[in-house]
Amino acid sequence: MQNLAGILTDTAARVPDNTVLKLDSTVISYALLDAMSAKVAGVLRDLGIAPGERVALIMPNIPQMAFVYYGVLRYGAVVVPMNPLLKAREVAYHLSDSGSRLVFAWEGILAEALGGAEEAGGIPVIPVDAGTFMQLLADTDPAPEVREVDGGDVAVILYTSGTTGRPKGAALTHDNLRSNADISRNLLHTLESDVIFGGLPFFHVFGQTSALNSAVMVGASISLLPRFDAGKALEIIERDGVTIFEGVPTMYVGMLRHPDLASTEVSTLRGAITGGSAMPLEVLHEFERVFGTQLLEGYGLSETSPVVSFNLPGPDRMAGSIGKPVEGMEVRIVDPEGAEVPVGDVGELAVRGSGVMKGYWNNPEATQAAIPDGWFRSGDLARADEAGNLYIVDRKKDVILRGGYNVYPREVEEVLYEHPAVAEAAVIGVPDDLHGEEIVAVVGLKEGALPDADDARDALLAEIRDFAKDRLAAYKYPRRVVLTDELPKGPTGKILKREIRVDIPAGEAETV
Repeated sequence: MQNLAGILTDTAARVPDNTVLKLDSTVISYALLDAMSAKVAGVLRDLGIAPGERVALIMPNIPQMAFVYYGVLRYGAVVVPMNPLLKAREVAYHLSDSGSRLVFAWEGILAEALGGAEEAGGIPVIPVDAGTFMQLLADTDPAPEVREVDGGDVAVILYTSGTTGRPKGAALTHDNLRSNADISRNLLHTLESDVIFGGLPFFHVFGQTSALNSAVMVGASISLLPRFDAGKALEIIERDGVTIFEGVPTMYVGMLRHPDLASTEVSTLRGAITGGSAMPLEVLHEFERVFGTQLLEGYGLSETSPVVSFNLPGPDRMAGSIGKPVEGMEVRIVDPEGAEVPVGDVGELAVRGSGVMKGYWNNPEATQAAIPDGWFRSGDLARADEAGNLYIVDRKKDVILRGGYNVYPREVEEVLYEHPAVAEAAVIGVPDDLHGEEIVAVVGLKEGALPDADDARDALLAEIRDFAKDRLAAYKYPRRVVLTDELPKGPTGKILKREIRVDIPAGEAETV
């Protein structure tokens, strides 16, 4: 069956009583998820939604999210997942751009969803809560058929974060998502007996593919956390016997710094993966030492469904690398003209293969710019070693040009994470009359590391700057270290450098 929803119906027929979702005391079996998705399909039928039309979902990781996700797919419609933190004007843009006909909105965002739906032309909104929504499903006759689709038909439209301009909708097909879920479960050797941590948002491609769809494909269980909290994550690992933890670097940092870590039983973990942004080596090694399992780095994008490369477990794992291309995916490292660069040189990572999107929804110009020759341009700068291991150097747009020299923020951040007081760090470039751009480090400190006195605080920040200065070339180290309570983060916990604003008074930046 080419419809992605077939992974649910096949597994439900095979292991109907297995737990698929757990949210605290709420437990959902595969049989119940299958039945509820058929009820959602019945709702679409009764409302006159046609196969191929777009249906928006605005929900955190709650069981109803999966009910609607698989219900829309089995009906043959297209899922448009949206971040529940969006405001009305952002909701309106996503709805209008995708041409969505219907919205399922979690009660916690209902006001924004209603406002956005009205602005987008009066699109109907179905509130999702534990009462009226479940009653709606109870009163609806199911539509159990899994509609036949072509594998190349669009299944999900995922809106990118919009680092430049407005977000674009990556149109992912049934084949894209099925093949990548299969890749994910094979990489992790996921079993029916596994319990996967479900803290990565399902409205984001990482959580949707590597947690939800890959678990459903094999009959494993997912323990949900609707909004990440490090203490709650540790509680879930111990309570539910989590065997596979999937997260972004800030999640691992949060757990390592949490006071409950020492008293939490984490021995059930047999593996952990990270993606979304660069994992500092200092954090990786600390996690492996404390949690007693390998933390494996992978790489992917919304436009690639997402997994492109992965670092396999075992003695050959290259810490700091994003591994090698996974089965069905090819990569090249190219110069601005699209020619491959020599091994070891830095260029843009280009991707081709089974996971690459059909294109940006209703945006042929952006599609042509991103895939000019059959290879998707990632916007990430990378290099490869002689063995074929890939290393992300930085985002193409994040590179700092200081005095004619390229400075890759990730290299500077790796050094900052080695300082014993630094919990998280982001390095950015700010305009500078003398050098073009100047390098600034914005850091958050570990608990208890911040001195009370202003002069002691300033001395610590200067110490961090000098720590980097001693370990980096003169043109690379940060001229100013700025303290923040918390760095801005996206829905997956990825640090959002574009939202960091730092002003350096004239003359304050040190020169070389």
